[in-house]
Amino acid sequence: CTLDSEVALRVGGDFFFDPQPGDSPVKLVLIAGGVGINPLFSILLHIADLQGYQEDKGNGYKMGTVKLYYSAKNTSELLFKKNILGLMNAFPGKITCRFHVTQQRSQICKELQPHVTGK
Repeated sequence: CTLDSEVALRVGGDFFFDPQPGDSPVKLVLIAGGVGINPLFSILLHIADLQGYQEDKGNGYKMGTVKLYYSAKNTSELLFKKNILGLMNAFPGKITCRFHVTQQRSQICKELQPHVTGK
């Protein structure tokens, strides 16, 4: 987003992302903290599946960009981090993630370092 961009925001409750073939690609920003990653990780997997289907069949939903911002106390509490890194590698430029840790005491592993900010 840029300054003065219009965004839709949904906090908590029942929500889903189910684009239909022919829908215009959208830019998604997903924000999670702790175990709140669960439904958003499902959305990421769904988007990856849709993109794979679109590439195989040449039709269907065309993926926009997805930016995930995910915060936890430390990197050991970042659920699905390896899977998220795998999705970023599988869809470079389409799926990106910034992890934020608030109480990290130990060294951050090299694999995560480029994607982690902290205190």
